[in-house]
Amino acid sequence: MADSGMVQDKVVVVTGAGRGIGRGFAMMMGAHGAKVVVNDIGASVDGEGADNAPADEVVSLIREAGGEAVVCRESVADAKGGGKIIEAALDSFGQIDAVVNNAGILRDTIFHKMTDEEWHAVIGVHLNGSFFVSRAAAPHFRKQSSGCFVHMTSTSGLIGNVGQANYSAAKMGILGLSKSIALDMARFRVRSNCISPFAWSRMIGSIPTNTPEQAERVDKLKQMTPEKIAPMAVYLCSHAADEANVTGQIFGVRNNEIFLFSQNRPLRSVQRTDGWTPEGIANHAIPTFDAHFYDLSVSAEVFSWDPV
Repeated sequence: MADSGMVQDKVVVVTGAGRGIGRGFAMMMGAHGAKVVVNDIGASVDGEGADNAPADEVVSLIREAGGEAVVCRESVADAKGGGKIIEAALDSFGQIDAVVNNAGILRDTIFHKMTDEEWHAVIGVHLNGSFFVSRAAAPHFRKQSSGCFVHMTSTSGLIGNVGQANYSAAKMGILGLSKSIALDMARFRVRSNCISPFAWSRMIGSIPTNTPEQAERVDKLKQMTPEKIAPMAVYLCSHAADEANVTGQIFGVRNNEIFLFSQNRPLRSVQRTDGWTPEGIANHAIPTFDAHFYDLSVSAEVFSWDPV
């Protein structure tokens, strides 16, 4: 059954595992020996509705290939659901070793038109969901002195995108959550990392194609399948990553490319022994910093070359 046993006998929860990137994660986890909890409520991209078929199919495919998997249909967006997702792993397999926080929805709207509901819905699934499921797993990881979290961030947050204030904020929040988990739980040998995935999925499929440039970009994205992201997730949950103590990092995966993203550190500094006035900032500090300012690029402009 197992390809290489990278996660042999580990119990892995994958949220949002019925379709897209999450499906790819769950399938490859199973192929490499993990026992998988396939969590998915079967909602549409915007979080509405419910369809049991996608999660059931993933579980059936893993089992048909000789692996072990169960379905959990609880929502990540509240603490009770997060707890039940971890309970599903414990009830089915007796342990929990890794959590992949992949569940997400989109409610793209230009910032000044964004409603309270559009904001809260996206924050609720992405950021709150990652917190609720992770917190439910944390006591078990602490007790067993091992465990792994993999969280999904996005270049929409790391770099920027138009019409995604809710999504971008959630994805940057996840970055801070992951780093805090890595710091707080390092003494318990618990690791936490982020992946920024580039893959054609239902969520990317909802990106507008109103201009020729947008349409061209989407055509390029279609070359990148969710299965290309899965090896990084499997590695980060693996025995090999445990031994290497890979934690607190941000990785990007785009087709056949893997990136290690920078993290915020000071670029330049200025000081005045007699302190600063607003005029001093205008005349001294800002001209010093100006050459190092970041422009208002969006993700597609920074990753301007075709996927390799």
